[in-house]
Amino acid sequence: MNRLLDQLDLHPLRAELYNELHSRPFHVLPCPAQVTHIALLTTPEQRAAQFRHWQDLHIMLGEPEPLEDVSCYEATFGSLRIRREMHMEFASYTFINLGAGNDHQPFQGTGISSLPKGWLEKLTGTVVAAFHIDMQQATNGPETDLAQIRHWFEGERLVGSSPWEGKARVWGTFKLHSDGFGRFMVLNRDMSDSQLGRLTQRLMEIETYRLMSLLALPLAREMTPDLNDMDQQLAVITQSLADHQDINEREVLADLTNIAARIEAFRAHSTFRFSATRAYHQLVLTRLDELREDELSGHLTITEFMTRRLTPAVETCESVKDRLEDLSRRVDRASDMMRTRVELAIQSQNQQLLSSMDRRSKIQLMMQHTVEGLSVVAISYYLVGLLKLALDSAHDAGFDFNKSLVLGLAIPVVMGLVFFGVRLVHRRFIKLARQQ
Repeated sequence: MNRLLDQLDLHPLRAELYNELHSRPFHVLPCPAQVTHIALLTTPEQRAAQFRHWQDLHIMLGEPEPLEDVSCYEATFGSLRIRREMHMEFASYTFINLGAGNDHQPFQGTGISSLPKGWLEKLTGTVVAAFHIDMQQATNGPETDLAQIRHWFEGERLVGSSPWEGKARVWGTFKLHSDGFGRFMVLNRDMSDSQLGRLTQRLMEIETYRLMSLLALPLAREMTPDLNDMDQQLAVITQSLADHQDINEREVLADLTNIAARIEAFRAHSTFRFSATRAYHQLVLTRLDELREDELSGHLTITEFMTRRLTPAVETCESVKDRLEDLSRRVDRASDMMRTRVELAIQSQNQQLLSSMDRRSKIQLMMQHTVEGLSVVAISYYLVGLLKLALDSAHDAGFDFNKSLVLGLAIPVVMGLVFFGVRLVHRRFIKLARQQ
């Protein structure tokens, strides 16, 4: 089979496309276990520094260091398992303590308890998500002692559900606790290690993507007052145009250009963040559907909590994004109206200018005709003078004729020839002008 395929033209990304679906396999987790998940926004420089720091961890724990940075890398150091995943704009680290006993106290030890001292503090990047997940085996006794569970969550209001047809209980608060981390608790009733790993991974993705989707909310709130001001300013300009008020077109166009520039600056600053919010929110909804939750009496499920709190925040971001697009279109329309108004004013000025030029041309033409008449007389005068000198010279040379009679008869002939000659030149110039 391989020899047959070797004879075909294989796409260079074929192997990579096959491996993509297996690049981030689900966790396989025993119970009990303690998990800590941290997600950090990173720049390309910070990613390179993180990989070097990841290599340092292997050296500190006495393991061979990885030589190549990959999208997902998992390593086990005794009872400590660590997974490093690289995403489009953030990196995530999952620390799993596999040595927790059945009688351990929740959140007393965590997934990062076994890390070398000082290593986590030097991790580069901006922390967005950081939370612990404590997994315990449910007993046949009072596994849902809410007073005890609230104590583990420092008295915060609980959000809980029974996912996967009651095979587990999941508790959380979606708040930060005294150690600066969020907390989740999973009580396993009848789940295999692979099922528990998938459930835990979905919880980690829900919390991480929830926080990533909310990064645009402060930006949307910050932009809203400026959008209100621009909206009001644009409304005033549009109303003045509708009322045919006498306005300064130059100033109005300058105001519209300023508004358009501010809108484009906001769009350039927020487009990626708003688009990412929509994508992360969709991922959250998908992961929530995969939980297949059943309600626990008296408590909001994770899906209900997210739908009630997260969806309005995302819709706020979508509203601001749509408002930016709407303002941009309105500014374009107002600018078009202003340009049309300016063009009409220019056309009116041009028409007045052409009318003025037409009047001046008529005056110049009348003056030209007057000058032409005078020029015919002047040219005829000089020609008659030259003719008189010629007649005097001929008479003195012995030719016998009546000089006065000949000169008088020559005057109208000379004037007629001059007149028709000037008209001929004038018509030739007009013909040349029309050809151009």
